Amino acid sequence: MKISKFLLLSLCLVGAACNPEKKPETIDTHEVINPIVKDTSYDSEYVAEIQSVKYVEIRSRIKGHIEKIHIDEGQAVKEGQLLFTLSYMEFEKELQKANAAHKSAQADLKAAEVELRNVKRLLENNIVAEVELEVAKAKVEALRADREEAAANQEQVALNLSFAHIKAPFNGFVNRIPNKVGSLIADGDMLTSISDNREVFAYFNLSEIDYLNYVSANNKQADKVSLKLANQALYPHAGKIEMIESEFDHATGNIAFRARFPNPDALLKHGSNGKVVVNKRLKNALLIPQKSTFEIQDKLYVYVVNQEGVLQQRNIVPKMRFPDFYVIESGLSKEEQIVYEGVEILKDGEKIHSKSVDLAQVMSSSSRK
Repeated sequence: MKISKFLLLSLCLVGAACNPEKKPETIDTHEVINPIVKDTSYDSEYVAEIQSVKYVEIRSRIKGHIEKIHIDEGQAVKEGQLLFTLSYMEFEKELQKANAAHKSAQADLKAAEVELRNVKRLLENNIVAEVELEVAKAKVEALRADREEAAANQEQVALNLSFAHIKAPFNGFVNRIPNKVGSLIADGDMLTSISDNREVFAYFNLSEIDYLNYVSANNKQADKVSLKLANQALYPHAGKIEMIESEFDHATGNIAFRARFPNPDALLKHGSNGKVVVNKRLKNALLIPQKSTFEIQDKLYVYVVNQEGVLQQRNIVPKMRFPDFYVIESGLSKEEQIVYEGVEILKDGEKIHSKSVDLAQVMSSSSRK
């Protein structure tokens, strides 16, 4: 009797284990958002070459030795200040000869003119033939040409003498001086260069697409640019785009821009490099947070929530990536709802309860942080 009771109790326990009560299915609640459409801006950086607005290479225009250097490397100079003196004794002697030759030509011409007047008087008295008058006129013309040639030679020698004294063409700073006193200089040899760095040009290139977007912006704000230095620091003075070249480079497909920057502290130097930062605007951009997306084999996806609360995995194509948001090119519309965050724990076809979040407020609080 005891055994029967034990068997009955065991059977009851087994029956209870085999028929557990079914637990109700739980549906998690997740925040959902609608993509937002708004005008936004972003910065694009372009490698730039910095050049002084005023820069010139000082070269010799005559052959000679450097007799004296009147300045030092890095020194500030004024317009017209003497920089170099080349050997000029030879030119002084040549100038003396040229002056003498000019005076001689003038004297010969004067004598010929006196002779011409005498011949005219003799011809009037029928003492000489008319052919002698023609000869006298020809002689005067020849000597007048000799005088002009002597004057031109005199000016050229004087000019060569002036080239021995090399002066600064404008206010600026002297750069490297490769040749020292006593060096033999040939015509065209570089003596130094001078740069005026109070303002600088930044040359950079844009692709044809960027160029068209820039032109379509068509506002003065688009002309204002910034400059990022080689150490990634932002240059404290804003610049302005003032020139676009007239044709594209066939090799690269780019077109060159030129921006002008003030340089009151002389921080920027001729030949340095940086990055011009151009602020661009996107009109009616479709934005979603990056945390709402996930990647599968280099493709970007979101979970779209349908009217029944069921998740549908959707491939989207981004147009641009910002630090916290994507600009969507295709695959999503502003009327559709997507899961805001926590997408990594969800799966396609899963049902959820939706809690709407205002994306505009999320973006505003994110920007304040």
